[in-house]
Amino acid sequence: MSDAPTDIGIVKLMEVLRERGTPEGLTLAERRARMDDIGDRFPVPSEAIVEPVEIAGCKAEWVYADGADPERVMLYVHGGGYVQGSLHSHRNMVYEIARAMNGRVLNLDYRLGPEHPFPAAVEDMVAAWQALLDSGVNPQKASFGGDSAGGGLIIAALVSARDQGMVLPGCGCCISPWTDLVGTGQTMETKASVDPMVGREALTFFADLYMDGADPAQPLASPLYADLSGLPPLLVQVGTAETLLDDSRRLVARARHAGTEATYVEWADMPHIWHIFAPLLQASRDAITELGAFVKRHG
Repeated sequence: MSDAPTDIGIVKLMEVLRERGTPEGLTLAERRARMDDIGDRFPVPSEAIVEPVEIAGCKAEWVYADGADPERVMLYVHGGGYVQGSLHSHRNMVYEIARAMNGRVLNLDYRLGPEHPFPAAVEDMVAAWQALLDSGVNPQKASFGGDSAGGGLIIAALVSARDQGMVLPGCGCCISPWTDLVGTGQTMETKASVDPMVGREALTFFADLYMDGADPAQPLASPLYADLSGLPPLLVQVGTAETLLDDSRRLVARARHAGTEATYVEWADMPHIWHIFAPLLQASRDAITELGAFVKRHG
C-alpha cells in the first residue's frame, strides 16, 4: 500500500463498511482477527518510529515521528470492547496522532477480557501512568488518549488515579468513547440502522465478557456514572452516525455539571472511530489534526 493518503469520501467509506458487514455470530477469536486486519490494511508508513517497551508489566510501544518533542507524551489505550484490539490494529492511527500533537505516544497493550476481566484494564492504565510519572514524565505535558472502550477507559483511569491521590495529566482525549456498559443511550436504537461499525449485539457481547458477572453500572466500568469532578480538560469527538453518540453527549454533560472543562465536537455523518481510516478519508485526518491541536494547547 502506498504511504500517500487519499480521500474516498464518507459515502463511499460507509458503503465499504456496510459491505464488510457486522461481526454478529463470530467467535471472539474471529472478532480479534477481524480487528487486527485493520493493522494489515493500514500499516504505519516507513518513516514512523516504533520502539517496543515494557511498562508496568504490559507490552507497549513508543510511536512517534522524527523531530517530535520528547517531553510531550500521550498514554494511549485502544478500543475493542475491552476484549479485542491490539498494538497492531491501532499502530497507524496512534502514529497519526503522534504526528498531529508533535510528541510521542505510548500505545499500551493492556490486559483484555475475558482472560483478564474488569478491573484489569483500569489497573493496567493507572499502573502505566504511575510508571511514566516515576520515569520523570512531566504530567503537565502529558495526556491520556483512547478510542471506543479506550475512550471510556481513560475516564475510568483518571477517576481511579484522582481517587488514589495521583497527579493527573494535563488533558484527556476521547474518541467515540464507550462510557455506559449498561447500554441505556437512546442512540443505541435510533442510530442502529446507520452505524456500520458497532451495535447492541456486539456491545452486549463485549460487556458480558469483560465484566464476568460484575455490575456494569459501577463507575470504573461505566464512567458515565462516576464522579467526574477534578479531572483535567477533556476533548470528546464523536460521529453523528454512531450508536454510542449518547455515551458522548451524556459524558460531556455530566463532566461539565461536575465542573470539569469539556470540549465537545460532533462530526456530521462520521461512523465509530472514523479516525482509524486516516489513510482513506480526509475527515479522519482533520479530526486527528483537531485532537493534536487540543493536546498542544494543554501542554
